[in-house]
Amino acid sequence: MLKNKLALITGCNKGIGLKTLEIFSQNGADIFACVRNINEDFLEKIQKLQSKYENKIIPLNVDLNNKETIKLAINKINSYEKNLNIMVNNAAIIHNKLFQLTKIDEIYETFEVNFFNQIFFTQGLLRNIIKTNNGSIIFLSSSAAKDGNIGRAAYAASKAALSTFSKVLSREVGRYNLRVNTISPGLTNTEMMTSSTDENYLKNIIKEISLKKIAEPVDISNLILFLASDLSNYLTGQDIRIDGGLR
Repeated sequence: MLKNKLALITGCNKGIGLKTLEIFSQNGADIFACVRNINEDFLEKIQKLQSKYENKIIPLNVDLNNKETIKLAINKINSYEKNLNIMVNNAAIIHNKLFQLTKIDEIYETFEVNFFNQIFFTQGLLRNIIKTNNGSIIFLSSSAAKDGNIGRAAYAASKAALSTFSKVLSREVGRYNLRVNTISPGLTNTEMMTSSTDENYLKNIIKEISLKKIAEPVDISNLILFLASDLSNYLTGQDIRIDGGLR
């Protein structure tokens, strides 16, 4: 589905990002795999994927809390031999605290990583993607942006900002056949979720999900694949909620 396409994915070391890296590789894409720390474990993972699927994976050090690493990545990608077709903005952080217990610096950090530096990265690569005349930019928001879950004021607000930005951008770049969409997952079985969600809350909320289970990373990655592929070539400006029927 992605043969001869060049993709970029942030937050590739675990969770949804790692599963998307695998699924994109399986579907023939060459990939810039962005992680905060390039270590031996990650290099081993991408080597196995390359050997199995015979694609090219280029690791990039991108710390969304460090604009200098983003600038270096932008320069490397823009000087690469091929133009970028797909950008998946997946990486994020969360501070799970009641608002009155949240430090203002934690709110700033959340917006820096989840919003400001994501759109900075996107802006730096926008002309590159436009040149393909068949691009797709995908942002990972959250159902928390709509539901306003207790303890997630900074996270929910940053994700809501990302969703609104995505819709505006879709209208500005549609003339270049560049699609921009947002995915808003519900509870997903990732390290971020387990570290920020109370176990008793999780048990109770599953009762409110029509499918009676939380998502696995592959469930979200399959939707990312659809939005990255030509199967969604008339779909833009959408915020797609994928939550198993959470009421």
